[in-house]
Amino acid sequence: MLEPMLLKAPLKDYLWGGNRLKHEYGKTSDLDIVAESWELSCHEAGLSVIDSGAHKGKTLAELLTGAGRAMLGSKAKDMDYFPLLIKFIDAKGDLSVQVHPDDEYALREEGEQGKTEMWYVVDAEPDASLIYGFQQKISKEEFERRIADNTLLEVCNKVPVHKGDVFFIKAGTLHAIGSGILIYEVQQSSNLTYRVYDYGRVGKDGKPRQLHIDKALAVTKLEVPQAVSEKMVDLDLFPDIAVKLLAECKYFKVYHGSLQGNSTMHAGEDSFHCLTVLDGALTLTSGDESLTMAKGKTVFVPAGLGNYQLQGQAEFILSKL
Repeated sequence: MLEPMLLKAPLKDYLWGGNRLKHEYGKTSDLDIVAESWELSCHEAGLSVIDSGAHKGKTLAELLTGAGRAMLGSKAKDMDYFPLLIKFIDAKGDLSVQVHPDDEYALREEGEQGKTEMWYVVDAEPDASLIYGFQQKISKEEFERRIADNTLLEVCNKVPVHKGDVFFIKAGTLHAIGSGILIYEVQQSSNLTYRVYDYGRVGKDGKPRQLHIDKALAVTKLEVPQAVSEKMVDLDLFPDIAVKLLAECKYFKVYHGSLQGNSTMHAGEDSFHCLTVLDGALTLTSGDESLTMAKGKTVFVPAGLGNYQLQGQAEFILSKL
């Protein structure tokens, strides 16, 4: 029997992270730093664990093997991998300046999918900013030289960030999340990151963190990105929910929802739903079963479940294929 499932996220203590995810979003951990919370993941670097119902204690990856793959929906029928990785990212400090490869390069050189992603800015401190591509087109030779002589930041496109902004980060786009930003990220299920600049920081071993210059030179698009912050589109999609389309591409569709009361949703045969509460609280009901979703909680709704009900006052993100 199909049922929605609460998920418990693996947590990451990267050196640039803070502790908002522990204090404000209910992530329990002995870690001093919780930089990332992988809300939906079947990636070997961090597996979501089912935290409710008949399959409690299993990883989501375990459940979705064999016949369980049908829970992903028809859009994933030809995939031999789980398609999405969804995270909270709490950037207390600046992340490295980095780039992700596209599918062609990643599959050929690394044996996994590439990484296109989108960011929804959940919160941002005053004067927060991020890096999104270059100010102007540069040559590969200039890119390499500026990495070598530590002048790369001079040509990077620095963008002011505000709560509610949306950024679509296509594979090959140079980027970096700046300090004081809390992000909800939806991406391809890939952990490939090529660092090109890291502010001279050292890792836990006391040594400078590894850079990936040659690979970054091979995959980075050296042109000015066509768009910076995406325009959210209002949709009349679900009854009694104010819905905005945040991003749509061949890898995912992402919606922002605001609910004040009750609504009926529908998980069809084409794709699963992933819902994360950003603020407030929801009760999700399917048949005789109900799940309570507080701020920071994520639920996986299998494809083919059909109608389910949401009740409460909440801001949430819905992602699907």
